[in-house]
Amino acid sequence: MNEEVKYRKLIIVLSVLIPVAIAALFGIKIEGYDFSFLPPIYASINGLTAVLLVAALLAIKNNMKKLHERLMKTCITLSGLFLIMYVMYHMTSESTSYEGSLKGFYFTILISHIVLSIAVIPLVLFTFVRALAQRFDKHKKLARITFPIWLYVAITGVMVYIMISPYYMH
Repeated sequence: MNEEVKYRKLIIVLSVLIPVAIAALFGIKIEGYDFSFLPPIYASINGLTAVLLVAALLAIKNNMKKLHERLMKTCITLSGLFLIMYVMYHMTSESTSYEGSLKGFYFTILISHIVLSIAVIPLVLFTFVRALAQRFDKHKKLARITFPIWLYVAITGVMVYIMISPYYMH
């Protein structure tokens, strides 16, 4: 059984479970913890992920396979750290409302960011598993779809943070 088939069910479960769990956790508020310092950190993680995704693309284009692999594993790790911090912040803090004059633009970016961040989960995981299985033809084909979506999610995560940060309660 190849890696892709072996992990297919797990990837599907994670791809459904992660967004559902995050949505459910938004309804839970844990008092007594102050994680208000996290948003600039996880926004920075998004920015670093974007930079490393581009670096990984350049590495593979220059046939630097080991560097590409390390960079991509770092991006996946950073995305996991982002997710943990994001959940910690939102479980312990009230939601912040955007009060700026660019509401339409902000919500367009925010909604596209949220929708694509859900879509990118299985894309990243299947792309990664195809590389692990050394199915590089299939990996490359899926990576051409995954890369721009993941890059967009990383960049718009930073944009959303920059736009909402003046309205955080301190």
